[in-house]
Amino acid sequence: MVRLEDPLDIGGLTVPNRLYRAPLLECAGNGAGAVDALVSHLEPAAAAGAGLLCQGATIVRGPGGCAAPNMTYVDDPDFVSRLSELTETVHDHGSTIAIQLEHGGLRSMETWHAGYRAEHPDYQQLAVSPLPPLLSLADRLGILSYDPVVMSTEEVYDLAADFGRAAGYAVDAGYDAVHVAGANMGIVHQFLSPFYNRRKDEFADGVRFLEVVHDEIRDRAGDVPLLTKVPAETEAPPGVPRLTSRETVHVCRRLADYGYDALVPVTGSVFWDASIVRGAFPEQAWRDDRFHDGYVEAFGGRLRAALVVLGNWLESFVYDFEPAWNAGICRAVRRTVDVPVLAEGGIRTRGEIDRLLGHSCDMVGMGRPFYAEPRLPARLLGSTPETSVVCASCNNCTVPQVTGVGGVCRTPDVLRKAGRLRRDGAYERPDECEGSPPSRE
Repeated sequence: MVRLEDPLDIGGLTVPNRLYRAPLLECAGNGAGAVDALVSHLEPAAAAGAGLLCQGATIVRGPGGCAAPNMTYVDDPDFVSRLSELTETVHDHGSTIAIQLEHGGLRSMETWHAGYRAEHPDYQQLAVSPLPPLLSLADRLGILSYDPVVMSTEEVYDLAADFGRAAGYAVDAGYDAVHVAGANMGIVHQFLSPFYNRRKDEFADGVRFLEVVHDEIRDRAGDVPLLTKVPAETEAPPGVPRLTSRETVHVCRRLADYGYDALVPVTGSVFWDASIVRGAFPEQAWRDDRFHDGYVEAFGGRLRAALVVLGNWLESFVYDFEPAWNAGICRAVRRTVDVPVLAEGGIRTRGEIDRLLGHSCDMVGMGRPFYAEPRLPARLLGSTPETSVVCASCNNCTVPQVTGVGGVCRTPDVLRKAGRLRRDGAYERPDECEGSPPSRE
């Protein structure tokens, strides 16, 4: 029987237990306070006992390429070297840390954020292929704004080299693992997806890009444990070319055989929609006057912002919360590969964790619940099946991030529950000062 408290080997890295903080938007940027902001976001989870922390998506090449405001670039070795303060802090608590590497491609802010586009009119999107017809229509209707640059074969190799360089900088700064952002409609997902990828060269096979990224990372960062998300586009609209679950399993088998040390299969769509953050309509966040001007700036006016709110409301009926919604694809992948499979998405109770481990996955991750409970691991490790997170999956934490603010819980009922638990000492760990550094075989 596999337990949450059991250690796990990922590519020679011994992770002290099987609970990880999934990648989140820290919105720390690259300014003078970036490192302090990242430490404040991530240290509580390490201090509370999380086995692995995944720093949220960092961009391997600038300018542009950010999918959301205030994402952190990791293309400057001097800046990345300063992140050793973060990795040392995590290691002091006996935990491990991975950095997630990404480029937004067609999903970048220069596509959807009107204010950013007006400020940077010369920025173009990196594209795997010419725009799919549906996105061309959205561009003509003014819903989105595209000025894509379709990469040549040589330019694709250059982008893969950027992933490798960023990984090398990160390992030098003390990161224990590298996590390639392979889903959520970023550039890696776009290579894998038949909706986006209609190339005629070797990269018509989207897995080839992940293979080249693997080789670049190995050349520049050595044998660092290497993880990637892999999408199954199960939520794509009917008639749209998609990566099926069966094809995703095949992709995962190829990546494991090629040398990836762990895989994170997830379901979603071909669009950036609520399928990746299933839950309730975040009415409170949309009505919050503090963010109103930011929404108007991001979406290009009051009417357009109102239409986005309407679309989000309609999506909430389609993508209502579903417990452990990626369990099925994780289980299918785990049956076919011999590397650890990590599951995230809608995991909310210790009982669910116990049912998933050893059956559907080898490690479990949570994202949004950490916004409400930064020290959540202290409650889950060693707990009973009835233990549940306080997160209501209401998404009031995520919507304001389009304005550039950090992700925090803003739902009063949830905050009151977390406050009561804090006063009762639920987030205290008697062994906090007894952590030891992670080991590598």
